[in-house]
Amino acid sequence: MNTPNNKRKKESIARIEQVFIDLLQTKELGEISVSELCKKAGLNRTTFYANYQDVYELADSIRDKLESNVRELYREEITQGFNSNDYLKLFRHIRDNQIFYKTYFKLGYDNQYKIFTYDSALARQHFQNRFVEYHMEFFKSGITRIIKMWLESGCRESPEDMFEIIQSEYRGREEFFSQQEPGQGG
Repeated sequence: MNTPNNKRKKESIARIEQVFIDLLQTKELGEISVSELCKKAGLNRTTFYANYQDVYELADSIRDKLESNVRELYREEITQGFNSNDYLKLFRHIRDNQIFYKTYFKLGYDNQYKIFTYDSALARQHFQNRFVEYHMEFFKSGITRIIKMWLESGCRESPEDMFEIIQSEYRGREEFFSQQEPGQGG
């Protein structure tokens, strides 16, 4: 392979992605045309079509990159099969990559919950293996909304503050269950 061409291709892809992300901050996905994107990127349409079928495939590519970056944060845990519930790493990553997360959520990928996973073993323990699917959905929806609010505020609070919010939810749950009579709880 010709290394200079690979470098040029990577630079073209990076330019297309950046212009696409910039356009998504003021437009909806369906309002972005390949022609407009290429014009703003200073590239011709053949360069775009050599890499993507359409803007929807480009959007999926952006999603895949972000999800891959998040998986990389937790690679050791994934490989070793444990969950540290270390959301501090995630909140730091969000703060450092705000525009990508805003794009991710704007494109509606948050409904697929691929950014983070839920510790179902911990949920079974906390909830005595009752209604775990409901608790998982509640947590996923809650953390998604918290992340969106944080992004909307420009990540005003520190990642440590956001992690404390999540931890306090777990502590509150533990305190709640420690106060319940056997057979009570949800």
